[in-house]
Amino acid sequence: MLNVPAIFASNVFNDQVMRTRLSKAVYKQFRRTIDQGEPLDMVTADFLANAMKEWAIEKGATHYTHWFQPMTGSTAEKHDSFITPSPNGMAIMDFSGKALVKGEPDASSFPSGGLRRTSSARGYTAWDPTSYCFVKGGSLYIPTVFVSYTGEILDKKTPLLRSMEALSRVAVRFLRIFGNENVTRVTTTVGAEQEYFLIDKAMWDQREDLILTGRTLFGAKPPKGQELDDQYFANLRPRIAAYMADLDEELWKLGIYSKTKHNEVAPAQHEMAPIFTTTNLGTDQNELAMEVMEKVALKHGLVCLLHEKPFEGVNGSGKHNNWSMSTNDGQNLLDPGDTPMENLQFLTILCALIKGVDEHADLMRLSAASAGNDHRLGADEAPPAIISMFLGEELDAVLQAIEDGTAYRTQVREFEIGVNALPSFPKDSTDRNRTSPFAFTGNRFEFRMVGSSDNIACPNFLLNAIVAEELSWFTEKLEPFAGTEGFERAVKDLLREVLQKHRRIIFNGDGYSEAWVQEAARRGLPNYASTVDAMPHYTDEKNVELLSKFGIFTPDEVKARTEIHLEKYSKTLRIEARTMVEMARTQLIPATLRYVRELCDTLALKKQLGYSAFTEDELARKLSDLADAFYISAQELEQRVNRACEVKEILEQARFFHDHVLDEMERMRTISDTIERIMPRDLWPIPTYSEMIYNV
Repeated sequence: MLNVPAIFASNVFNDQVMRTRLSKAVYKQFRRTIDQGEPLDMVTADFLANAMKEWAIEKGATHYTHWFQPMTGSTAEKHDSFITPSPNGMAIMDFSGKALVKGEPDASSFPSGGLRRTSSARGYTAWDPTSYCFVKGGSLYIPTVFVSYTGEILDKKTPLLRSMEALSRVAVRFLRIFGNENVTRVTTTVGAEQEYFLIDKAMWDQREDLILTGRTLFGAKPPKGQELDDQYFANLRPRIAAYMADLDEELWKLGIYSKTKHNEVAPAQHEMAPIFTTTNLGTDQNELAMEVMEKVALKHGLVCLLHEKPFEGVNGSGKHNNWSMSTNDGQNLLDPGDTPMENLQFLTILCALIKGVDEHADLMRLSAASAGNDHRLGADEAPPAIISMFLGEELDAVLQAIEDGTAYRTQVREFEIGVNALPSFPKDSTDRNRTSPFAFTGNRFEFRMVGSSDNIACPNFLLNAIVAEELSWFTEKLEPFAGTEGFERAVKDLLREVLQKHRRIIFNGDGYSEAWVQEAARRGLPNYASTVDAMPHYTDEKNVELLSKFGIFTPDEVKARTEIHLEKYSKTLRIEARTMVEMARTQLIPATLRYVRELCDTLALKKQLGYSAFTEDELARKLSDLADAFYISAQELEQRVNRACEVKEILEQARFFHDHVLDEMERMRTISDTIERIMPRDLWPIPTYSEMIYNV
């Protein structure tokens, strides 16, 4: 039987390990670095490095690596051994504080948005002591940030750390005006629910589209999809259960609080949800979890698909980003308490969020924008591209009472099932809205728009920056009234002013309805349907000012991020389109033509014998016409890709891919899927949806 407490975090150099391996003086100094942001001196770093090395070697490590998160969309690592030459021609295992705190990878080969030339190669990784080191695969992993020689940010972690510092600084000042003198630090927390698909590796090996792009570019919808809702929370198949058990064990060893596992709505779709932790650590752990999920799957003869829409016609996969704020004295700042009407601090923070999300809906939208997520948003339980906030009936009524200047009486409701043997229990103050991009769920906000393959650093640092801006604004407005008799009245007057201006962002209804699209337009809410629509707003003046104000990005870095995202969008579509052309020419069209020839041979023979050949004639004519259309579409798609690549300006190229390449890809897929429905199963050269999503 697995002893979970015994193995949990057994591969992590965490606080418990540090207490046993470091002297009290070194431990206290290191804790001051983590808790208070004091610089780490090299003497302390040397002691830490030696303790880490000894511990890692005991765990079987021979190397160390600075583990970072460049703008590629995945993590990066370069491994160096602990081996150091000794005077007698032998080797010793050594690891210095200098090697711990700084590394030097090549900065020119990672996306930089023009910040670095190919000839300017030097870059630095710097240890992030607020995230624990761990051992995996024979190496000591050291979480780091990644910057260029000239100081430009080249990773996704640095802006997150900066945003957390900014929000903490502003939030502490904000809490002072509400009389909270004990709080010295505010930390954002996150729990990222991770959805994913599992398919048999033998099937994956036969699908060039899955191998190269992560999603199926061709594939007819099977006779049975998710219509019966019989997959959701269903009994786990033995193979899936075995995978999930191994996954939990590996995640627990790495200190990841894997809490929940279940089947999701679509066939072959599943979910892993962790317990909340600090946003910095939660981001690292989610990146690590995705890697572990893929590697554990291979051990079971499976492939874990993290693409947002690997299969057309069934639910895509998201990564619900559950976000909140906590103080160092244990308060959850998004907990309304039993009487939200009387919790003035909570209501002010809530209104700060309402104002921030309304003013920066463009940043919220682009934080989850990608070519993959564009296929998912707006359908099959993914929220629409229109940013709105769901608060639920009670909170909405509380805010309405503030706006109207009337009293609100909190209602305590019991949920009665109507069976005497079953107990009644308190009913939650709000239902869940699965169509809302940003929904309040009791003591946190769930940002449901984030894609399953996304690094959650981006949505979280932008959310942190937005909240920091709004709390700063509220603080400046309310500080003159702090400690006075008129403070409560000043707060309520300000909340009323904010609600009257920004209530338009609150929507508690069905986000999928066409009526909401029309209503959102009437309210003046932006609707950025695609990445190409959303991403250019990164460099809007108000957004550049926001990110510069809190030292998260320079204007040049904002511009670089925009270019990196748009360039990745174009490259993704280029790879997908070229994969479609190759699969069509080398697999699908030849298979179709072989069957047409077989039909024609049969047709000729039956006519020679005087038999009816109606079926063969009809099928041969239909497939021949479809094959011609398929070939012509492949030719057209190739030409459009070539024309797109000739467009030099990054935004215009992305628009060309969106406007002219995507529609031909969809046309080509429609033709192929029609052919697939006619072709005999044994002659179709790639596994079908039915084979892939039900053969696990």
